[in-house]
Amino acid sequence: MESCWVQSATERTGVQSYNRSMNAPHRPVRPIQALSDQLISQIAAGEVVERPSAVVKELLENALDAGATQITARLEQGGVKRIAIIDNGRGIAPEQLPLALARHATSKIASLTDLENVASLGFRGEALASIASVAQLTLTSRTADGAHAWELSGTPGATPTPSSGALGTTVDVQDLYFNTPARRKFLKSEQTEFGHCAEVVRRIALSRPDVSFSLSHNGKTIDHWNVTEIAKRSAHILGNDFAEARLALEETAGPLRLHGFVGLPTASKARADAQYFYVNGRFVRDKLLTHAVRAAYQDVLHGDRYPSYVLALDLDPALVDVNVHPSKIEVRFRDSRAVHQFVFHAVSRALAQTSATAFGTVPAPIPPKPTALPWMREQQQTTFSAQFAHGAGVAQTTAQYGALFSDTGTVPEARDPALENLHVTLNPSVQLLPQDEYPLGFALAQLHGIFVLAQNKSGLVLVDMHAAHERILYEQLKNALDADAMQVQPMLIPVTFYADGIEVGTVEENQDTLRALGFDIAVMSPTTLAVRAVPALLKNADAQSLARDVLREVREFGGSRVLLERRNELLGTLACHTAVRANRALTIPEMNALLRQMEATERADQCNHGRPTWVQLALSDLDKLFLRGQ
Repeated sequence: MESCWVQSATERTGVQSYNRSMNAPHRPVRPIQALSDQLISQIAAGEVVERPSAVVKELLENALDAGATQITARLEQGGVKRIAIIDNGRGIAPEQLPLALARHATSKIASLTDLENVASLGFRGEALASIASVAQLTLTSRTADGAHAWELSGTPGATPTPSSGALGTTVDVQDLYFNTPARRKFLKSEQTEFGHCAEVVRRIALSRPDVSFSLSHNGKTIDHWNVTEIAKRSAHILGNDFAEARLALEETAGPLRLHGFVGLPTASKARADAQYFYVNGRFVRDKLLTHAVRAAYQDVLHGDRYPSYVLALDLDPALVDVNVHPSKIEVRFRDSRAVHQFVFHAVSRALAQTSATAFGTVPAPIPPKPTALPWMREQQQTTFSAQFAHGAGVAQTTAQYGALFSDTGTVPEARDPALENLHVTLNPSVQLLPQDEYPLGFALAQLHGIFVLAQNKSGLVLVDMHAAHERILYEQLKNALDADAMQVQPMLIPVTFYADGIEVGTVEENQDTLRALGFDIAVMSPTTLAVRAVPALLKNADAQSLARDVLREVREFGGSRVLLERRNELLGTLACHTAVRANRALTIPEMNALLRQMEATERADQCNHGRPTWVQLALSDLDKLFLRGQ
C-alpha cells in the first residue's frame, strides 16, 4: 500500500515556487550604475526632511548661523502647503546662491578640523538641496552691500534673477512632497504637523532670547517673542506655572558650564513635555544628560512625575561630537562620565538649596555659618502680633519661643523621643535671625496630630510633620554615611528575634556592609539573631524592624549594591521607621524645633518619596477664601 503522504511532481514544484517567492522576491536584473543627483537628494531627504517640522528646524538654524536677530516663520496647512522663513541675517551673495542649493556645499566647514570643532547649528551641507528635491523652493537674499535682492528657484539649472527684498534671506518652501506623494501618506493631521513645527520654533526661541521670533499659521499670528533675557523668554514659553516654581542654576567646572532653570519638584508634570536641554546652543535629547537630571531629582520627585527644566551646557566643541545623527538631536561626549557627574551634581546642588512652597514663593535662605548672637534682647520682649502687625496675633511671647534656644541647647518640654535628634543642632553657636527672616515662622498649634500650623511673615504655613521629619532624618543618614561617620547607639539589652537560614547567612556574609550602615547584628544560633547596636539617629525605632529591612535589602541586592545603587532607597526606608508618627502630640517647642531643622536641611520641601512637606497660604489667599475686600 502506497503512502498517502507522497507528493506529486506538480505539488513539489508548486511548493518550491512558493518558497522562492517568500525568500527571494523576483527583481529585474540591472547593472551597477551611478544614481542621479536628483534621486540622491531625494534619498537624503528621507533623513533630513522627515516631516514639515524638520524643514522648519533646518531653516531656523541656518538663519541663526547667518547672524539673524529677527526671524519670522509663516506656515500654511501645518507646513505642508507652505513654510516661509524670513530673517535679517547677513544674506547670500548672488554668485553663491546656486551653491547654497547644491548637495554637500556649505560655508560652515572646510576641513576635518572644522568638523571636529563644529560651532554652528547647521553644517551638513545637504538640507537645502534635500528640501528642494521634494518641494517647490525659492531662495531670496540680499547682502548689506547689495543694491537689491536676488532670487533663485530650486529647479535644476536655474540662475539667480534680480528681486526685491530687505537685508537677509527668505526661504519659501511650498507643496512639500509634491513629487513624492507616497511620503505625504505618512503625515498626520494639519494640526498635529503644525504642533510639531510650533514646538521646534519654541525650542529654538528658548535657546536664543537675544533674537526675536514670530510664528504664524494660515495667516494668523500664533506667537511672538521680543528680544529679552532667558528668564522672561522661558516664562513666556513655558508659562507662569514654571516661572513661579523654578530655581536658577549657574555652575562652572573646568571647560564645562551649566546654566538655566530647574523646576521645583512640587511643580512636576505627568509628562516629560517641558524638558529643554541645549548643548552649545543646540537642542538635544541625549540619554546621558536626561539620566543625569533625572538622577538629581531622584529622591525629591513623587512617583512617575517628570521635572520641568531649561538647561544649557556649554563646552569646548572639540569635546562633543554633534554629527552622530542626521537631525543632530543626539550628541556624543568625549568624556561622558565627567559630563554626567557634572550635570548631576550641579542640578543636585540647585535642588538642595530650595526653601520654597508648593506654590513657588522662595523665602530668604538662612546663612550657612553665621556668627553667634544672643537671642533674648530687650526689644524682642514683644508678642508676635506686634512683629506681624498685618496678621493675627500669637498667644506665646518671644520669651517663650526664646526658651527653645537656651544656653543648654536643649528643648524644654520635649516629650516625644522621636524628636530628640532634632535638638542636637539647636545650640548657642547658631545665629538666630530676626523673627521675620525665619522662612517657616513659628508654630501656633497642631492639627489632628498630623499637621503643624505656623505663622510666618507671609501668612499661614502648614507642615506635614511626619513627611518633614522623614526628610530630615534621611538627609542626616545620607550625610553620615557619605562622611563615613555613622554614629552607633549600643543597645542596653540586645534585641533578639527568630531568623531563617537565609537571614542568618546574610548576616554572616555581610558584616562589613552592616557595620558601614551602623548596625551590629550577631548570630546567636542557627535560628536567632541579636541586634546589639543601631545607628544613633534611629535609636528610637523598633530595632527588629530596622534589622529585617536592612537584611532584606542586602539579601536581595548584595552588600556592595546596597551601598552604591540602593543606598538612598534603604536610607529612606530606615528614616520612615523613626520619623514622628501621626497622632503624636507635640509641644510648641518641639514643633518649632522641627521648623528650624527643616530650614537647615537640604531638600526639605519634599520627603524622600517626593511629596511636599509644607505649603504656604498667603494672607491674600486667606482673604480670597473669606471674600475679604470684595
